[in-house]
Amino acid sequence: MPLTILVADDDFATRLSITDYLEFTGYSVIPAENGKEALGLVEEFQPHLIVTDITMPEMDGYEFVRRVRTRPAFRLLPVIFLTERTSTQERIRGYQMGCDNYLAKPFELQELGAVIRSLLDRYALIAQAPSRSPEPEPTPTEARSRANDKPEEDFLTQKSNTGDSLRDSSASRASPSQNAPSLTQREREVLDLLTEGLSNIQIGSRLHLSPRTVEKHVSSLFRKTDSNNRAELVRFAMEHHLVR
Repeated sequence: MPLTILVADDDFATRLSITDYLEFTGYSVIPAENGKEALGLVEEFQPHLIVTDITMPEMDGYEFVRRVRTRPAFRLLPVIFLTERTSTQERIRGYQMGCDNYLAKPFELQELGAVIRSLLDRYALIAQAPSRSPEPEPTPTEARSRANDKPEEDFLTQKSNTGDSLRDSSASRASPSQNAPSLTQREREVLDLLTEGLSNIQIGSRLHLSPRTVEKHVSSLFRKTDSNNRAELVRFAMEHHLVR
């Protein structure tokens, strides 16, 4: 599934040229005309990277990125500023707001593509880094000690616990698990059809959506469930009771 990039620029020609180039090189692109529109799209599609102009109506790039950075889920989201403002003070302000790289207008699309690949590769490595050291396995002596310390349960208690477990299991199948990600109604509809083995075109036909829109919803599902392909997504959905 292609990575998703949000492109925010009020200039139609610039926005179109970037979108066409990135889609040609294999990315899924979400265009926005200003920071206000872009902010809503970030919440909806959760892109892997943002490319944004600074000078835009309604909400400029500085404010847009500042608001994105207030969301814990997007604090490490890579951001590239496109701007004609090349002074040192402007660059410092941009970095303080949380941008990762500056490209001065006019720029070469090939250079933008190289910067995007570099940032995505770097953040992929960060995401894959272990957050903490695994807990060491207990020694045989420790294991026996823990087993001996555990009080024995009588048969009636075990039977009662078994019944509770079955009821808990039945309840968990009826509703999503607590660790399940929050999905929009449209994402749930796409996920239900995806687990039936339907293609993007077939899903779009059922839900009256374009294949590109379906692809964006599937990309969002991949990101929210940390899945790399449809098989992993379906397995995650079943394990977390996200599908009927």
